[in-house]
Amino acid sequence: MENLKIAIGDGFLESFAQIPKAKQKKVMEFVAKFRYNPMSSGINYEKINDARDQNFRSVRIDQDYRGIILKPAQGNVYILLWVDKHDDAYDWARSHRCHIHPQTGTLQLVEIVQSDQPEIERSQVPAAENTTPRLFNLSDDTLLSLGVPAEDLPRIKDLTCVEDLESIEKTLPIEAFEALYLLAAGTPLDDVLLDYASKTATKDVNTEDFAEALNQDASRRRFYVVGDEMELLEMLEAPLERWRVFLHPSQRRLIARHWSGPVRVLGGAGTGKTVVAMHRAKWLASQQTGPSERILFTTFTSNLAVDIQENLRKICSTQEFQRIDVQHIDAWVVNCLKRLEYNLRVVYPNGKDSEYEQCWSLAEGLINPSLGLTASFFREEWERVILPQSIRTRHAYLTASRIGRGVPLTRKQRADSWPVFEEMRIQLTQRKLTTIEDAAFDIISMLDSGSHIKRYRSIVVDEGQDFGPEMLVLLRRLVPENEDDLFIVGDGHQRIYHKKAALSQCGINIRGRGKKLRINYRTTEEIRRFATRILEGIPIDDMDDSLDSLMDYRSLMHGDYPDVHHFSSISDESKWIGEKIESLISSGMLSQDICLVARTNHLLDEFQLQLQSMGIEIRKLSRQAPDNRNLPGIRLATMHRVKGLEFKAVFMVAINDGIVPLNLGTVTKGLTETTLRNQSEKALFYVAATRAIKYLSISSHGKASRYLVLER
Repeated sequence: MENLKIAIGDGFLESFAQIPKAKQKKVMEFVAKFRYNPMSSGINYEKINDARDQNFRSVRIDQDYRGIILKPAQGNVYILLWVDKHDDAYDWARSHRCHIHPQTGTLQLVEIVQSDQPEIERSQVPAAENTTPRLFNLSDDTLLSLGVPAEDLPRIKDLTCVEDLESIEKTLPIEAFEALYLLAAGTPLDDVLLDYASKTATKDVNTEDFAEALNQDASRRRFYVVGDEMELLEMLEAPLERWRVFLHPSQRRLIARHWSGPVRVLGGAGTGKTVVAMHRAKWLASQQTGPSERILFTTFTSNLAVDIQENLRKICSTQEFQRIDVQHIDAWVVNCLKRLEYNLRVVYPNGKDSEYEQCWSLAEGLINPSLGLTASFFREEWERVILPQSIRTRHAYLTASRIGRGVPLTRKQRADSWPVFEEMRIQLTQRKLTTIEDAAFDIISMLDSGSHIKRYRSIVVDEGQDFGPEMLVLLRRLVPENEDDLFIVGDGHQRIYHKKAALSQCGINIRGRGKKLRINYRTTEEIRRFATRILEGIPIDDMDDSLDSLMDYRSLMHGDYPDVHHFSSISDESKWIGEKIESLISSGMLSQDICLVARTNHLLDEFQLQLQSMGIEIRKLSRQAPDNRNLPGIRLATMHRVKGLEFKAVFMVAINDGIVPLNLGTVTKGLTETTLRNQSEKALFYVAATRAIKYLSISSHGKASRYLVLER
């Protein structure tokens, strides 16, 4: 069939996911036949006589189920909109319409306001006498350019509060509601226009050309044109993974274009930064022409790299995936050194490497007692000042920057301290050991001297806020300064490691290419507010020497406020959690959509024993393997491991005094150091809380964390 276009709406995937598995098989059989030939004699289109949209048709799936399809009178366009039981499918068709906005050219699906539903009452007071301030003071042209239907202009202009706007959300096109919601939250009009105003608003729009409407970026966030039946069936295999195909126009504009240099994308938890990064990598891979051109996708932690690699496999073709190297940055450094036959072994200051600890024990034996500085101070100085700046001489240390260390040192104190760090380097060298920071600087030196080290056409970085200066400088060296060289996403509010660097100081110039995502697509607004409150009053950087804010960060979903409970013992806490989990499962939630999160692995083990004794199936997440959501069982994860994941229900447990924030015992007591550690712990709390989609429970036993006092 000439110029055939078959598309699927996000509502079809949503409704498909809710029907029984046995019926899903029938739907997939129908969809395969439909995609092959939508005009097959076996497909009986029935007109829905009382539907408000004359283009809607029903199709028979089996005796009980019907699909709703948009079949315009003109053109060879067919759009799968909904699937449900016979009567429910017809009810849905009666309460919705799908049309092309005459100014923007966007295909819009909205719920129709029925005559028996309450509408926002228009004021009976003459305009001159009405002193109630209106929520929006915008021209008709501006509202139309944001996707507001012409018939809705009067009621939008009469809105007086955000609650009124929220009450009519379902009856507005999604892009229009989002734009208005952000404006109501205080986002500058210019920023909203940049992300939402149609670029075709001044053109003549054919409101019958559905094929052209499907090409619009704003349409593609809800409707996806399917390439072939296999692609469509793959979408139905994982219908809840909407991120694979449906992208917000603001996300798509970041992904599918050529940039003149490095790009930095900010966004709070749930705004889709990682989704944007993955689709960017896929797009870059599709653009590569040279057989040797490679893309590096890197992140800070190993478990995130594992999850990203698995998800890239889902959205990339075989050829695209083969062009992308996915490794967390430390693994890349170690593997590079192996290829170069580097004869030093990388060790980490995490207390687990005995050889590293032996080196440090000998080094701290040279601490001058007259300085009055603790051993923990010297260790932090080593990790926060010496290693990130690659300080290898006494002279370099005397002039090194110590911004953020809190405890000032005179020139003499620095000179008297240097023997400790010098001895540490001697001990490491004698044992043929090195740190990851020194290893990165060694690779940088090799690159600068012309050594043959694999470079990349493009590099995509996730969780950029956790990269230290040595890694950012290394990444800058690994890719030539060119179009589409670096694409970095991150959020300073989620910085859970003591690493911080300004992009510009690492040779990464993002001037004019700093972007931001503002809509949280993961959690409810109530969960978002709960999680962000803990970060209030903390200045957070934007990864480039300026400050970022969460004031213009919003969620469009609503739900219950998070549960906060305190118990006298861990057994009482576990019992309540077990009963709540059983209640969620009995109400229809899958066990694999529930995650229990604790600060430490030891606590996870304790809760695992408690819940298993209640007959609850458990799966503890591994750092080395992705989570297979097809396997049943409540997930268990530390606050660090759960980063990058999401679950319908999250139980944050044992939020106790001494656990959150974690009492590490021997730490520097300086105000700056204490503040930094507290910020990291609050960021970790924020990260864990924003993994929840619909339900969040926070519980403690014994003495509750002071963070819970703050939250109340």
